[in-house]
Amino acid sequence: MLPFEKVLSLALPLRKQEASSPSATVSAQSSAKPAQNLGVTFLNVARESGLNAKTIYGGEHKNKYLLETTGCGVAFYDYDNDGWLDIFLVNGTRLEGFPSGQEPTNHLFKNNRDGTFTDVTAKAGLAHSGWGQGVCIGDYDNDGFDDLFVTYFGKNVLYHNNGNGTFTDVSEKAGVAGNGKRWNTGCAFVDYDRDGRLDLFVANYIDMDLRTAPVPESGPCLYKGVMVACGPPGLMGGKNILYHNNGDGTFTDVSEKSGILKANGTYGLGVLTADLDNDGWPDIYVANDSTASALYQNKKNGTFSDIALEAGCALSADGKPQAGMGISAADYDLDGNLDLVKTNFAGDTPSLYHNLGGANFEDTTFQGGLGKHTQYLGWGCGFFDMDNDGWADILICNGHVYPEVEQLKTEAGYPQRKLLYKNLRNGRLDDVSYDAGPGISTPVAARGCAFGDFDNDGDLDVVVNTVNDFPQLLRCDSTTGNNWIKIKVIGTKSNRSGIGARIKCITHLPGEKALHPQIDEVHSGGGYFSQNDLRVHFGIGKAEKVELLEVRWPSGAVETLRDIQPNQVIFVKEGEGIVRSMTFDPPRAKKP
Repeated sequence: MLPFEKVLSLALPLRKQEASSPSATVSAQSSAKPAQNLGVTFLNVARESGLNAKTIYGGEHKNKYLLETTGCGVAFYDYDNDGWLDIFLVNGTRLEGFPSGQEPTNHLFKNNRDGTFTDVTAKAGLAHSGWGQGVCIGDYDNDGFDDLFVTYFGKNVLYHNNGNGTFTDVSEKAGVAGNGKRWNTGCAFVDYDRDGRLDLFVANYIDMDLRTAPVPESGPCLYKGVMVACGPPGLMGGKNILYHNNGDGTFTDVSEKSGILKANGTYGLGVLTADLDNDGWPDIYVANDSTASALYQNKKNGTFSDIALEAGCALSADGKPQAGMGISAADYDLDGNLDLVKTNFAGDTPSLYHNLGGANFEDTTFQGGLGKHTQYLGWGCGFFDMDNDGWADILICNGHVYPEVEQLKTEAGYPQRKLLYKNLRNGRLDDVSYDAGPGISTPVAARGCAFGDFDNDGDLDVVVNTVNDFPQLLRCDSTTGNNWIKIKVIGTKSNRSGIGARIKCITHLPGEKALHPQIDEVHSGGGYFSQNDLRVHFGIGKAEKVELLEVRWPSGAVETLRDIQPNQVIFVKEGEGIVRSMTFDPPRAKKP
């Protein structure tokens, strides 16, 4: 390895150096566009909803180590199975520590079903402190209650959901705590061998020991002339982990046996599991920082092979490594293939990879409309149908990595606004960030975000974790009157959470000659260190019913349902069809 002073001078590399004037021009052009009536407005209702726990993560104005920059994820998580989404917020700490009993902890907020939440962390047994990173959920023991996994710089924590509002830390017993010396990041439960039991994938960022890690003065490590935390270039990249579920409450590390260790695993952050080649087996994508990202293709025999380079989703359009953060998948053009969106470092654009089929991707970032902004640094992201028109839109949460950029006039700032892209239904997306309310346009230092309908009114809301600030709860207020359907799957031969189930929703939208086919999957983890609602949501516009709903279970079984009424949550049990439904108020004409 080269000396630190040679390789760390730029800290995180910039792929496309950006002059201040083009950025300012783009921003001015965006804000000068005639306002669009999207029919939706996002308002931050976190404070009035009771989300009153501040996320603490590193120094507020200066960071000594890269560890202080990554922030935490968040989960929309119905832990008590009452049909209302609760919120789990991962928390961090600071280098100097805290007095005993005053350490920041993770927080579980129970949904009161009236737009407010109650902090039940202590009662649930989830008060844990440390350098928290990612969160993912899944029912690893198939007892009907989704369990909770939290990654750390240090030892990971697996919480068994006891089904009575409390959790038990089973990390050591289950064999997934780790040795305490790793920097664990994104995670996802995934039944990679389709045996009906959820396995666990954990990305790793850097092998870092704070006792020997370089400090800003070492190089010195500079970002545009300002001294900042060193890395990741020049630091030893971490190796990702795959744990196999033994079926007795324990897991076995199969990273080497499965081929995960052979593949590029450097600087792993966001994790996505999805069937990207439509062969019925879940693949794993990892957004890597400062190097090529990884796509572990499932070989159906317990092994994986990294095909990202040949698949066309490892690098930028001009063939350069990027500093990837978050990753999400959806079929944004309705061609039956799951496409990808990835967030990257400042000085670069996000990445939009169009899936041509068979896990062959083309970079359509610029053709798709996502190439306009290079001044923002992206973290949490996701495809979601914000207006329930049946087409997936994109939200990207931004915030700079270095608090020291407050000293620079050429940057977009440490807190940054979000980017919201509306699907134009022709392969392109339009930046509507200034038309969607203060929840989108107000700058914050965002990290992880999760999507879900916390108030069960039929539109998708967003919860955002921040750095050294309070979380955001972005309530979507819609006036579209569009219809929707949600599907909660319950596996029997497949894992109980139904993670990996592929759902096809076919409707006939008024004004469209052809049928409208949408697909999605049940995902654990995803985005940046976060967990979306496990209920799959489809907007269906003015369609009066779902013509056909097809569930392809991880077991290989296929279930077909027809003529389903909209604006309800249906519970589909493997082998039995619809076993329950929950109906809420029809879409309300809320005044933005």
